[in-house]
Amino acid sequence: MKCVLGIDIGGSTTKIIGYRNGEIFSPLLVKASDPRASLYGAFGKFLSENKLSLSDISSVMITGVGADDSQKEIFGVETHRIEEFRAVGHGGLFLSGLDSAVVVSMGTGTAFVSASRDGVYHMGGTGIGGGTLIGLSNRMFNVRNFDDIIETAASGDLNNVDLHIRDISREDIETLAAATTASNFGRISDLATNADLALGIINMVFQTIGVMAAFSAKNAGTENIVLTGNLTNVPQAENIFKGVETLHGVKFIIPEHSEYATATGAALMYGNNI
Repeated sequence: MKCVLGIDIGGSTTKIIGYRNGEIFSPLLVKASDPRASLYGAFGKFLSENKLSLSDISSVMITGVGADDSQKEIFGVETHRIEEFRAVGHGGLFLSGLDSAVVVSMGTGTAFVSASRDGVYHMGGTGIGGGTLIGLSNRMFNVRNFDDIIETAASGDLNNVDLHIRDISREDIETLAAATTASNFGRISDLATNADLALGIINMVFQTIGVMAAFSAKNAGTENIVLTGNLTNVPQAENIFKGVETLHGVKFIIPEHSEYATATGAALMYGNNI
């Protein structure tokens, strides 16, 4: 049986998945400095790794900032461009198994999408995201490589960076735990290490996204928030979002293959069956 390919073309990475018989398969990522080069590279690599020929592909569904409206065929296979926010919403629901949720796409910046079986709409976004993390890390301790930043943060201590409720109040506050952040970087020490700074930046980025997502969910009338995008792979993400979850009474879900949600959503929209 033929399959559909969903491809999410970013500025420096392209993600591709196959979709057949109601399931996705073989998600993969290709990096390249040029979006068109990464598109064709991902397409060729996917066919090779899955031992597929062009005749096995019924359609290619592309989305993302690097998707081109004029792209009608790839290697002779019919190609359709899908609006990115629709792909984000439908992909997030499919991977999470939910009927409705706020889907958060965490990339260079962050987008918030309200999604249900009735439709998808873009709620808004923030410039806080992976670009913030990399830019501040480069400026503060001269590291730009994403993996190096994450590794550096592993031994960090937020007590050397952030101001917490326990630092400013000796009395218990009913709605705020003592460990709640009162101010990101509000207590930065002269002795703070690069590890402390790295963790502080990661914490600030994820807390900001988490709080905005919680407010978006309440506005949409749901407690479910599906997190997608490359930032979901950051080891510290789960614990930081759990803290926001407890504080705001929402539920964060990071589904399997969360970084491929947008590519998945594009594939699902073949034949406009959503």
